[in-house]
Amino acid sequence: MQRTSLIDYPGEISAVLFTQGCNFRCPYCHNPELVDPSQFTQPLDQDEVLSFLSTRRDKCDAVVITGGEPCIQPGLIRFMKNLKEMDYLVKLDTNGSFPEVLSKVVESGLADFIAMDVKAPVSRYPHVTRCVFDPGTVARSIRIIMGSGLAFEFRTTLVRELLSPEDVLEIGREIEGAPRYVLQRFVASKHVDERFIEAGSFSEEEISDLKESLQGMVGRLIVR
Repeated sequence: MQRTSLIDYPGEISAVLFTQGCNFRCPYCHNPELVDPSQFTQPLDQDEVLSFLSTRRDKCDAVVITGGEPCIQPGLIRFMKNLKEMDYLVKLDTNGSFPEVLSKVVESGLADFIAMDVKAPVSRYPHVTRCVFDPGTVARSIRIIMGSGLAFEFRTTLVRELLSPEDVLEIGREIEGAPRYVLQRFVASKHVDERFIEAGSFSEEEISDLKESLQGMVGRLIVR
C-alpha cells in the first residue's frame, strides 16, 4: 500500500493498493514481486487496510487498485463496494483480460475511473504477454470500457524490443474514439525478465511522429 499519491488518480489525492498475482508474464513488467509467485511476500490484512482507509477520508479523495492484475482477485467486487461505502472515488487499473469482471464493476457502479494497459495490437498479445489466452477478451474489454460512461484511459508502454511504431498505430485504430490515450516511455529498472534491463524505448523522433499520427484517432494524447 502506498498511503499517498498525487499522480495515480488524475486530479485527486489517492492511496494506492497493489494486488498480488497476474495472469500475464510481460517481460518488461517492473513489478516482478507482484507477478512471480517465487517473489511473493505475506499480503496485508484486508480488514486492516480498510480500517486504515476509514481514517483517511480527510486526507485522501480516492483509492487506486492496481497490481499485478486486480481482476484475478476473488474478493475484488466486495472490496470495491467497501470503498464506495466510504465515499471514496475508486480507480481500477487492469490489463483487460477479464471482461466479465469489468462488466460487473461497471454495472455495479464500483469504479469512477478505469485505466487499461493495451499491451499490443490484439493479434500480437500472445507474443508480448508471453501467455496463452483468447486475445478477443481484450477487444471485449476495450468495448466495455468505451461504452461505460466512466472516465477512463488506455495506455501503452513503448518497448522497442516488443513493439514497433506501426504496432502503436494499430492500437490507435483499435481504440479509435477514446478520449485519452497515454504513451509511456519504457524505463529500465527491475523486470520479470531480467534481460529487459538492456531494453530501450522509442526515440523522441518516433514518439513525435506517433503523436502526430494518433491525433486524429484519440481525443487527448499524453506522453509520460
